[in-house]
Amino acid sequence: MSSADYSVFAAPGFDPNEYANAILASDTYPPSDPKLSGKGSSLHTKSATQDSIAKEDISMAISKLTFGIDDVSKQIRNLVTAHHEDLLVQASNANALSGALVSVRSGLTDLDSSVEKLRVKVHVPYENLQTSVDRLQKCQQASDLLRRTSRFVTLARRLQVQMNEIKGIKDPNNGETAGLATANVVHGKDIEDEKERAIAKAALSIAELGSLLTGPESGKDTPRDEPPVTLNSIKVVAAHEAFIDDAKSIITVEMETMVLKGLTTLNQTLLASSLQTAYNLRVLPNLVQSLLVDLSQAVEDRIRSTFDLNKISKDIGKEPMSAGHPSSPQTYRSRIRTEPTNITAPQFSVALWSRLEAMFQEMADCCIKVYALEKVLKMKKDSTTHVVFLDEAMTLLENKPSATFWASLARSLQRHFQDSSKGSSFLQQTLTSGYPRLLRLFHDFFAKIAVHTDTIYSDTYQSPESILLLRSIATIETLYLSKSSNKINEAVTQAFSGGARSPPGAMEGTNIARTIVNELDSARFDPLLVKAIAKSAASCLGNIQSRLDSMVSRDRSATSLSGTQATPQQVTNASLANFCYQMWQRLSRLHQEHTSTVYTSLEVSIESLRNTFEQIVEPLTAVMRRESSAVLAKLHRLDFAKAVEPGMGGSSFYIKELTEKLSFIKSEILSRYSLGDYGRTWVTSVVKYVMRTFVLHISIVAPLGESGKLQMASDMTGLEFALNAFISDPSHNRRGGGLESVGDEYRVLRAMKQLFFLDNKELASSNQTTGLPPLIVLHHILVRSPIPLPHKLHGWQEAEYVRWVDEHSEEECWSLVEGGLSHWEKVSESEGKDLSDALEYVDLAQKVLKNAQSRPK
Repeated sequence: MSSADYSVFAAPGFDPNEYANAILASDTYPPSDPKLSGKGSSLHTKSATQDSIAKEDISMAISKLTFGIDDVSKQIRNLVTAHHEDLLVQASNANALSGALVSVRSGLTDLDSSVEKLRVKVHVPYENLQTSVDRLQKCQQASDLLRRTSRFVTLARRLQVQMNEIKGIKDPNNGETAGLATANVVHGKDIEDEKERAIAKAALSIAELGSLLTGPESGKDTPRDEPPVTLNSIKVVAAHEAFIDDAKSIITVEMETMVLKGLTTLNQTLLASSLQTAYNLRVLPNLVQSLLVDLSQAVEDRIRSTFDLNKISKDIGKEPMSAGHPSSPQTYRSRIRTEPTNITAPQFSVALWSRLEAMFQEMADCCIKVYALEKVLKMKKDSTTHVVFLDEAMTLLENKPSATFWASLARSLQRHFQDSSKGSSFLQQTLTSGYPRLLRLFHDFFAKIAVHTDTIYSDTYQSPESILLLRSIATIETLYLSKSSNKINEAVTQAFSGGARSPPGAMEGTNIARTIVNELDSARFDPLLVKAIAKSAASCLGNIQSRLDSMVSRDRSATSLSGTQATPQQVTNASLANFCYQMWQRLSRLHQEHTSTVYTSLEVSIESLRNTFEQIVEPLTAVMRRESSAVLAKLHRLDFAKAVEPGMGGSSFYIKELTEKLSFIKSEILSRYSLGDYGRTWVTSVVKYVMRTFVLHISIVAPLGESGKLQMASDMTGLEFALNAFISDPSHNRRGGGLESVGDEYRVLRAMKQLFFLDNKELASSNQTTGLPPLIVLHHILVRSPIPLPHKLHGWQEAEYVRWVDEHSEEECWSLVEGGLSHWEKVSESEGKDLSDALEYVDLAQKVLKNAQSRPK
């Protein structure tokens, strides 16, 4: 038989009974299964074979089965014969394993016995113990329930007594407990304190009753898979629930009344009692949050109402546009029609400022209440738990009450100020033009709350809260600063409107400086505003500086002193110098009028103006000195040793030339400058330089005869007349304003006349040479002597030596003269010259040097 003939019998689900029934009934085996219809072709082949087997008659089937059995038996015998050795080995191994299995079976039997013994000793007692534990837990739950019930009843009775005390009713069951109404005659404040303490005690009782009603603490004597047992199901407890709810409502109302009264009167004792009540009721964080929300909302409503033009219109008796339709959707048109006219604008402005003052007053009241609340929260703590009330409130708040209120207030102000400025041209114009007045309202607000808060707003320090609040009006401040800057820029534009042909002068400088000073003065009361205006003014001054740099002439024609009249460049520079001077002088006094921080903002710009002024004046001063020095140096062309000529008299030519030069400088140059005290100082400095240079020049004139001395005296007189005319100012007719005001230089000039006619021995006397510098006396001694002057020894021109003396100190000049004397003595001795005639002058010079070096500095 082929393998296909055995496939039906090898199937795992082969059932001989069903097969026999199928043969007898001439049916197929196995029965057809629709699930098999989708399988491969091999199943179809097997099915066909089975069908052929099943449909044969019984005798044929029996014969095939018999033959199959014989065939299988034959195959088994063949396999046994072929593998008999392996089968014998397997049988031997199985026989040997059976002995080991017996010992294993014995061990397993012992193990089962031991496990059973352990079960009896452990598991059974455990189950008994678990049953006992369950019973114990139930007993504990019952005990806890009874304990809480007993505590609840006790507290409920105590609460009844406390509520009777609050209501002033005496407890009929306790003759010793008297209510507030039957208290002895005491002060009303003591009665109020007793009531507050009774309310706090009742609140604590209510809170404890509430915790008892909600059940035991989680995990305490309660199985994890069972919910906590509450007292609501107990009839004794349920009977008190309505009373507890009523008592809680009464205590809550009393607490809220106390809080509001405490905040209104700023009574810290009353606030502390009310907060203690709230803490006992476990509602302290919610109460504090609610109070902050209410105060912030009150301020928000007040601010919104302040900028409501409809309400402002009602305040001044005008019928508002949308009075009949307060919720009309035409809000934009309503706003437009509510805008005041030119006639009603003053009334609207007065009403607005009145409402702003009331708004700031309410802001101050609410702020003081917040700080009073926070102060009590900081100071107060529960006597039992020692929990600080502020820490308890912070479990719900994100920040301290004061910080929360400041943030809310700043947001409200910023929003409404911005919306009002954008939505109403009247409000924008009124608030911008009256910004200093608005700031003063803020100052008054800070002053009112300063006593109760830690808010500081001064010139030296501004607390963060004040800065935060002032930032809310940044929009108004920006508009005001823009307006202030426009005023200064308008003055600047007007000053430079003429361009280079008509440069700004003293009047324009005064106007710009006055405008800046006025703007700073209007903001002086506020440290931040005045700083902002100072920065704005500094920017405008920077613009002025850039314009001045392009207009100032720096070429040769701006400093030339030749000709008969001033050059156009000199006229322009004089006008610009007057402009810079007036601004610099006025603005430089701001450091006396304002704080250092304000002046620091302007200092760089003011210094730039001073530098520009000096860049105009100093080159001109240098040219004046150079020209006058060049003219004075011409005196060395004259022979001052010749004999007296008939008709000799009057000043020398160089004095006449210097007089003309000084006259030209005064009439054409200095007359165009309007510099006030600086101008007089400037003229005086030129006069001092001319005198000093003249004295140096005439002190080194050699040889010098008697006629030369007389001529020099005449030149000195002529120089005095020229300088006196130069320094005189008809517009300032003051006594002592002539050459006497020059000081030491004029005294030296006057003393030179006496020096020429002193004897040799008197030259070393300090009494005879009073007012003369030692160097001048030394020069005159050398002029009388055969000793060469210092510039001769060094091969310098007279003008070079005078310039060297002007650039060096007195000590250096003395050292030069002393060194020249020593050098001359050594050279003369080496050459064998007779020094007898010069010894007298050497001694005189040494005495003068010794006196000069020994005098106090």
